[in-house]
Amino acid sequence: MNKISILIPILNESDTIKNLLSHLYENISRKNNIEILVVDGGSTDGSQEIVRNFKTSISKVVEKSLIGNDYMQPGIQIIPSEKGRAKQMNLGAKHASGNILYFLHADSFPPKNFDQHIINAVKNNNLAGCFRMQFNSNHWWLRLASWFTKFNWKACRGGDQSLFITKDLFNSIGGFSENYVIYEDIILINKLYAKKEFIVLNKKIRTSARLYKKHGVWKLQYHFLMIYIKKGFGASAEDLYAYYKKHIA
Repeated sequence: MNKISILIPILNESDTIKNLLSHLYENISRKNNIEILVVDGGSTDGSQEIVRNFKTSISKVVEKSLIGNDYMQPGIQIIPSEKGRAKQMNLGAKHASGNILYFLHADSFPPKNFDQHIINAVKNNNLAGCFRMQFNSNHWWLRLASWFTKFNWKACRGGDQSLFITKDLFNSIGGFSENYVIYEDIILINKLYAKKEFIVLNKKIRTSARLYKKHGVWKLQYHFLMIYIKKGFGASAEDLYAYYKKHIA
């Protein structure tokens, strides 16, 4: 039986992590084998305690309301890690017991029955892919950018769309490059496109536009474009992170 390991790297996500965990429990199909691994990079804002409290509270709810029902309760683990999303996701993958890995940002909320959509894709021999994306913003540019994510083009991909991949395939391509503090998701996705192992599922994941709200849509889009161009001209992982740290972080 297929098992999905949902891997959520966090660093000071106290504002979003409880909402995400609640969303996952409310939107799974309730019949698949799932585990949730929250990989913490050293949060200092109480994120870990929020996860622990959620784990305790949801266990009690499930015990009271679903006894005797055909329901597979997702387990939740907190895994301490070094800071760095690539390091956190690779460590989570090592701890994962599922044959399907699902990498998810703490501010991205997948569609109803997302687990079944992923399993159906894998059963159809689609070993990696993502969902279409929708920002939680009505700004016309962000709505246009969201619309483009329906196309299976490498240029339309990003980590906010989430990523499912079989564990065997993930291991065979070496996981996320820990040389990159940013851009690690694009590096991995590019490998998958090179192997022609990527599909876009026709359901929408809703993701936060908080960085766009913080910096402004055009300013942030410009900086993202500059990072993309710099990488195309051979910028190192250190150069990309220096630019990101100066203009975005």
